[in-house]
Amino acid sequence: MTNYGTIPTSSSPQGTNVNREYVSRAKARFQEGLATRRPWREIADIHSFSLPRSFGEAVARVKTNLVYFSVNYAIVALAIMFLSLLWHPISLIVFLAMLAVWLLLYFLRDEPLVIFGRLVSDKVVLIVLGVLTIFVLLFTGATTEILSSLLVAAVVVLVHAAVRRTDNLCPDEEAAGLLRSASPSS
Repeated sequence: MTNYGTIPTSSSPQGTNVNREYVSRAKARFQEGLATRRPWREIADIHSFSLPRSFGEAVARVKTNLVYFSVNYAIVALAIMFLSLLWHPISLIVFLAMLAVWLLLYFLRDEPLVIFGRLVSDKVVLIVLGVLTIFVLLFTGATTEILSSLLVAAVVVLVHAAVRRTDNLCPDEEAAGLLRSASPSS
């Protein structure tokens, strides 16, 4: 019993190293995700706005801009929903909790999700989390605010995507194929 009452001298237990590694991997994935965000100056460039000449051109612009500005549009939609929930603190807390669940199970996960020994695809995780988020938020008593904020976000994103010209976008190599396939062939 000579060690009774002694404090371990190890400065970092093994569990702490695992936690630090997870946090650093999560931080790196979060930064990678934000790296695909386009500069806000580019999304709000006043010289890049014009009305489309036809419905087909509007649809092509929407397709292209949704791919190109997807992270920015997601941030705008989340900000609109966040602002609409400021007057409903319980809904806001639930919204932030679900955001944490999304980060853990979808955005910051770097290994495949396995439940009961079965591999769960990203598409299934996306659908389940989306439905669960809407379902949980609707039961917080802020149904009108949530639905109206989703509608406002959709209108804002679609209007911007339709009037933002696509001829001056600077695609990177990864998104170039998607942008070319969504652009009108003229």
